[in-house]
Amino acid sequence: MRNWGRVGKLSLATLFSLTLVLSGCAAKESASPSSGTTNEVSTAPTEPATSTAPEAGAGIANPRVAFVYIGPPGDGGYTFQHDQGRKYMEEKLGIKADFVENVPESADAERIITELAQNHDIIFTTSFGYMDFTLNVAKKFPKVKFEHASGYKTDVNMSTYFGKNYQASYLSGIAAGKMTKNNSIGYVGAFPISEVIYNINAFTLGAQSVNPAAKVSVVWSNTWYDPTTERNAAVSLLDKGADVLMAYQDSPATIQAAKEAGAFAGGNDSDMSSFAPDNYLTNPVWNWGPYYVKTVQSVIDGTWKSEQYSGDMTDGMIELAPFGNKVPDDVKKLVEDAKAKIIAGTLDVFTGPILDQTGAVKIQEGQKMTLEEVLGVNWFVKGVEGTIPK
Repeated sequence: MRNWGRVGKLSLATLFSLTLVLSGCAAKESASPSSGTTNEVSTAPTEPATSTAPEAGAGIANPRVAFVYIGPPGDGGYTFQHDQGRKYMEEKLGIKADFVENVPESADAERIITELAQNHDIIFTTSFGYMDFTLNVAKKFPKVKFEHASGYKTDVNMSTYFGKNYQASYLSGIAAGKMTKNNSIGYVGAFPISEVIYNINAFTLGAQSVNPAAKVSVVWSNTWYDPTTERNAAVSLLDKGADVLMAYQDSPATIQAAKEAGAFAGGNDSDMSSFAPDNYLTNPVWNWGPYYVKTVQSVIDGTWKSEQYSGDMTDGMIELAPFGNKVPDDVKKLVEDAKAKIIAGTLDVFTGPILDQTGAVKIQEGQKMTLEEVLGVNWFVKGVEGTIPK
């Protein structure tokens, strides 16, 4: 367990007690909580829109930076990538940042964010479930900058940031569609929310672009990071005949289950090839580092402003992991060709005609879904087998 860098480590319970005792104080020494769990959900931001003018005020030569993580940096996926971004920022700017891991998406998060706000200049909260808690604290600490990943609420001192990871999901689908032998692909989804749904849809559309007969069967795990539950969900799909798997989860459990069954698989968030090099396909990867550098630098320069930022494959926030050892060259070429078109702007993942599961036309031929429509999607495309619980 990593402490916050400047002080010793305390448990969550101890931190909460200190928060209550010191609630009337202007500031206090940092402390590092040690544990926590999460079982809430996450989604993506709205259409990018920046404020018209930067916030007035002088820059801060050595800003105090903090991160709030939903899981452990060692999860091999989502939190791992955020932590890599933090380290990249530290290296580039020479700033040591603090972080708190395993923070549940509950009132506990607001207590921790409040504690951090007492002696930090900018705080990054990295999961959707922190949105309202971050906003509440932002209103109480107007001189502190807040950056919330994947949300849609902003304030004069609170921004949001996320990216079009569905672009890389589409490319992963191309690989899966070519690698399946029986046209049965399994997908382990975390929660039935728009963020996961539109990535499943993009993945399916990618698979069908090279293999119209491919079907994608979805199983929900209802967790972001629980390797045992994720593994069991993956096994259930393998037992139903899937020979290729994909997962929108934070651990490599699905890939590991596929390896044991001799199937191919991809994960999410980071390069997971090391967990099963010969059974790995590829998957979307987050590259948070440059955004963290740019944002903290803006605090240093005094040019930070509230905005809603949505990155993509063009600006490098979204990347595709390297291919596994046994992905054939012809499959790689198909994926790379489509990737080049996405970056060039000549391929939009959600261009019609797009049908839903019932066969009804949702997007007419030649039309493109707006980002707002994508981020609010609550239906599966044709070819997805599974339901979306209410």
